[in-house]
Amino acid sequence: MQRTVSVIVPIYNGERDLPELIQRLLAQTYPANQVEYLLVDNGSCDRTPHLLQAAAQAHPQIRTLNHTAVQSSYAARNAGIRAATGEILAFTDADCYPSTTWLEKLVQPFAQPEVGLVAGEVEAFPGGNWIERYADRKATLSQKSTLAHPFCPYGQTANLAIRADLFKQIGLFRPYLTSGGDADICWRMQREGGWQLAFAPEAVIQHHHRSTLKELRRQWYRYGCSNRYLHELYGVALMRSLTPQETCYRLARWLLKELPVATAHLVTGKGTWVDLVITPLDLICFQARTRGQQEAALPEKARLVEGFIEGLSEEV
Repeated sequence: MQRTVSVIVPIYNGERDLPELIQRLLAQTYPANQVEYLLVDNGSCDRTPHLLQAAAQAHPQIRTLNHTAVQSSYAARNAGIRAATGEILAFTDADCYPSTTWLEKLVQPFAQPEVGLVAGEVEAFPGGNWIERYADRKATLSQKSTLAHPFCPYGQTANLAIRADLFKQIGLFRPYLTSGGDADICWRMQREGGWQLAFAPEAVIQHHHRSTLKELRRQWYRYGCSNRYLHELYGVALMRSLTPQETCYRLARWLLKELPVATAHLVTGKGTWVDLVITPLDLICFQARTRGQQEAALPEKARLVEGFIEGLSEEV
């Protein structure tokens, strides 16, 4: 028996990605009469509202919602959760493109009654420039790193499915959390609810890497903020900080040893341009994450877990 599925996508200024996303969603091999797509506009100021309206009018499977009370992807997801009718709630983002069999593969592990959450794999589009190719080399987007978290595994909401009833048991996303909500919801459902998290590697979503140095640095700064928030919520260890001494040592090693070797490999066709800048980019990311951990402070409101009944929340 096929389970009903609600796909929830928070969207903010998504006009660039929406046409392709909608096309990919409608091309799913999962039975069309068993799935609905809830696209939640979180206060967009571009052409997103127009695109969503047109999509909903043309395709009965698509439902559009507006949530502007809180500017947060987690708050937008909560609005989608409350409106959903499916037994399984699948989450992705506007800039993620699912493979045609994504839902079909993502739902399969729920045949095991102890499984409450399923994470699919996140792959990158082929890198177009050296920043994207660097991130691809590091497998930055892959779920395998978060599934191996030493405190407790979790899946990123770019590709995650959860039994709908679990939200009534544990509560919804923390609406005022700006980063780290993926880990928080998965940890609560495993540690408080006793549910298991499964990995569905064939349930693939493609995602664009950051394409500029500024975007890459911002991404890793946010990772640092997430580390700080989860440290304050759960007491998990912070990542070690990058020291000036380590920076100097690694740059010297790069200049004197790694760069000449990488240059020789490039000249002989055994290497790539990305090999020349691995260490400097590693240090930029490391430094950005360190700054995020040092500068972030968990907002008091972010301690609130929103209940399934709208307006009900509790501090945990």
